[in-house]
Amino acid sequence: MPSVAFTRNLQRHVACPPCAVQGATVRESLEAAFTLYPQARSYVLDEHGALRFHMAVYVDGVPVADRAGLSDPVSASGEIFVMQALSGG
Repeated sequence: MPSVAFTRNLQRHVACPPCAVQGATVRESLEAAFTLYPQARSYVLDEHGALRFHMAVYVDGVPVADRAGLSDPVSASGEIFVMQALSGG
């Protein structure tokens, strides 16, 4: 099963410890994680279900390509990492 981990910074706002979930895509895996931690959804996804601008998701260390549909594949042993994106100068 893929694993989903949220940064400690996100965990300060909502309880969402690392978890193992069912899912063949980023969307399926995140939806399974949001079933466990429903409050995390609004931090990560916007009202259309797309990844919020200030969020970044990596699968096995590679940033997701499909920020709107989250259709990137995830292997059974895949690791999904959800974090806030940094910006500035």
